[in-house]
Amino acid sequence: MKKPFLSLSALILAGAFALTGCGQNNNDAAPSASAGGSSSDAPASAASSPSASANASAAGESSSPAKVKKIIVGTGTQFPKVAFLDDKGKLTGFDVELVREIDKRLPGYEFELQTYDFANLLLSLETKKIDFVAHEMEKNPERTEKYLFNKEPYAHWENKIIVAKDNNDPIQSLDDLKGKKVIVGATSAEAQIVENYNKTHDNAIKIVYSNGGSGDTVNQIATGRVYATIGADFSLSLIDPQGKLKAVGEPLSDADILFVFRKDDPEEQALADAIDGAIREIKADGTLGKLSVEWLGQDFTKGAGEK
Repeated sequence: MKKPFLSLSALILAGAFALTGCGQNNNDAAPSASAGGSSSDAPASAASSPSASANASAAGESSSPAKVKKIIVGTGTQFPKVAFLDDKGKLTGFDVELVREIDKRLPGYEFELQTYDFANLLLSLETKKIDFVAHEMEKNPERTEKYLFNKEPYAHWENKIIVAKDNNDPIQSLDDLKGKKVIVGATSAEAQIVENYNKTHDNAIKIVYSNGGSGDTVNQIATGRVYATIGADFSLSLIDPQGKLKAVGEPLSDADILFVFRKDDPEEQALADAIDGAIREIKADGTLGKLSVEWLGQDFTKGAGEK
C-alpha cells in the first residue's frame, strides 16, 4: 500500500478557463491553468507520494523492497472540480483524485503530481518534464498524430457552442458564428474545432485566445466583448455556477477522455497499459462513477454506447 500524497506549492502564471491561486503543503499544489491557459512551461508545484513497499515474495518469507518507478503526472489548478485548489489550497478534483486512486492500485509506480499552465502541458510531456498528462484531455485526430493515449476512457463528453444566457439568436452550428468573436483556450480541443472550421471557411470566425481565468471567459461572453465559446457539456455548470451562459445548438463533436503519453516510447506504452488495467478495476467496482458524481455532478464516465 502506498502512503498518501505529500505536495509542494509554488506560484505560476494564470491560465484560461479558471482562477489562479497558491497552494500550501498537505496535498496542495500551486496555480496553473485549465483548458486553454497562457504561457510558462515551469511547473507550479508538485504533489508527491512516497514509494510503496513490495509484496512478500512468498507466504512466510520476509519481503524485500521492489523497485518502484517514479512517474511525474502533469495537471493544472484552474479547471473547477477537475483539477483545482480548494479553499484550503489543496490540489484536488476529479482528475486529481482519479490519479491518486490509480496510484494506490499500481504498486510498481509512484505518482507525483506537478501543476503547469495548461498551454504547456503537452510541451512539458514532449520535453520529458512529465510522464503523462491528466487534465480531461480529449482524444482527437490532431493529438493522436503526435501523442499516445491510453485505451480505456475515464470520461466521455460532447462539445457545444456556449453563449450568453440572454442571447436569443438562432444558433445551431459553427456557420452561425461567422464574423463573430469566439474565445477558446490555446492548445485546447475546443480551439482545434474552431481552427479546423476556419481552414475551410476563409477564417470566417474571429478566434480570441483566452489569457485569463474561467471567470474572465464567462464575463467576456456575458458582457458582449466576445460572442461565444466552445465547451464540453459537463463543464458549463462548473465554470459558470451563476448561470450567466447557456449551451446551444447540436453537439459539434463528442470524444473519449483519456490520459496522454509520449508516442513511440516503450516505457510510456507499458505505463499506459498498466493504467488501463487500473481504470478497468476502478470502473468495475464502481469507484469511477462515484468520483464523477462527486466532482462533476453526474456520471460522465460512460461512452455513448454504454449509456
